[in-house]
Amino acid sequence: MNYWLLKTDPDTYNWDNLVSKGSDMWDGVRNYQARNNLREIKKGDAIFIYHSGNEPGIIGLAEAIKEYYPDPTADNGDWSVIEIKPVRKLKRYITLEEIKQKPELGNMYLVRNTRLSVQPVTLKEYNFILKLENVDK
Repeated sequence: MNYWLLKTDPDTYNWDNLVSKGSDMWDGVRNYQARNNLREIKKGDAIFIYHSGNEPGIIGLAEAIKEYYPDPTADNGDWSVIEIKPVRKLKRYITLEEIKQKPELGNMYLVRNTRLSVQPVTLKEYNFILKLENVDK
């Protein structure tokens, strides 16, 4: 299993949208590096859902349920989608500011490149973030 972080603008699509649908296609990725990462996601991989915007942070956990296929929303180009389902909302919202303050997450892709919408997460980073949800801010 691998670990990932998918970013979304909560004003456009947020955690509650995913929960209400039960599962959904993750579409609209229009960056080649993000697309290539999306194509690496395998069924069963764990995914952090990250809200960008005014208060960026990780809100929930999801799981990949279908590996990549052509993006039906793309008018042109070689773009892909996956399908995911929500697993659970984190016990608390973990902000980007908090993540940046943790030395254990200093090498996290999110800290080094906050703009990429599909990012790998190491097992060590994944486990540390899960521990953070149980710690008062």
